[in-house]
Amino acid sequence: MVDKPKKSQLARLNRIEGQVRGIARMVDEDRYCIDILTQIRAVRAALEKVEQELLGNHLRHCVAQAFDGGSQRERQSKIDELVKVLDRSR
Repeated sequence: MVDKPKKSQLARLNRIEGQVRGIARMVDEDRYCIDILTQIRAVRAALEKVEQELLGNHLRHCVAQAFDGGSQRERQSKIDELVKVLDRSR
């Protein structure tokens, strides 16, 4: 992984971690359900952003490399793993 996206993703994940701890405090403090749900949706959106960045990075680097110089078997393997991981998200 390239350093700049890696640093950005780690920073985003650290913020998400803090948000999740905040949600746990909200639950512990019996905060209003809608406020908790709003924060959960924010965390999910942030995780989706990290997922999109990672997927784009994977396509631009790992998959592109397999298609540029890899064998037919390597190309098919990259396609299969992407289909598998994307299918799990349904």
